[in-house]
Amino acid sequence: MINMQSITKNFYVGTPNELQILKGINLTVETGEFVSIVGQSGSGKSTLMNIIGALDRPTGGSYHLKGQDMAELSDNQLSDIRNQQIGFVFQTFNLIPRSSALRNVELPMLYGGMGAERRIRHARQLLEMVEMSDRASHKPSELSGGQKQRVAIARAMANDPAILLADEPTGALDSATGRLVMDIFHRLNKEHGKTIILITHNRELAKETGRTITLHDGEIL
Repeated sequence: MINMQSITKNFYVGTPNELQILKGINLTVETGEFVSIVGQSGSGKSTLMNIIGALDRPTGGSYHLKGQDMAELSDNQLSDIRNQQIGFVFQTFNLIPRSSALRNVELPMLYGGMGAERRIRHARQLLEMVEMSDRASHKPSELSGGQKQRVAIARAMANDPAILLADEPTGALDSATGRLVMDIFHRLNKEHGKTIILITHNRELAKETGRTITLHDGEIL
């Protein structure tokens, strides 16, 4: 599903302070895998995630997603891939403050052109899946951290993506709530066949995944 060869990422290219963050990454992730990428702050985890998620382009190397050479795609095509094929879950939730939980989950479907009736029905189903049906009308300010993250996971699933990218999804949560969130990811992987890539500095969480990839100074150990 994901095939990266010799991926590099440089910032300030061509200037005296040019900085290389990723230094020749080779990475393959198969369909249905649950993989963790671990490393200290500054190791390149988030940069790698941004490239996997088509939020950024590499400086060098090749990246194929489901056989598609990502370098050949326009920005609009990459936007479509982000909307339809990849679901994102962030540590900071990234919910729309003035919108209800239901409306937040609807948003990717709205961008994808889904009709209102079908969109609302599916959003309710997704909230039920993460046990948030009774909070559908609540705004993010009325939700706990764990509830916000469950809404964020439901939103990430809105267009039934093949891949879920989770960047420190339990980082802002207490251990009990973090456990609940991880249980949801395990269920999505086992019961729904989702390919999940977990970005974390927590090696205990990483042990729960099928494979752990360790980044250090922009290289895979």
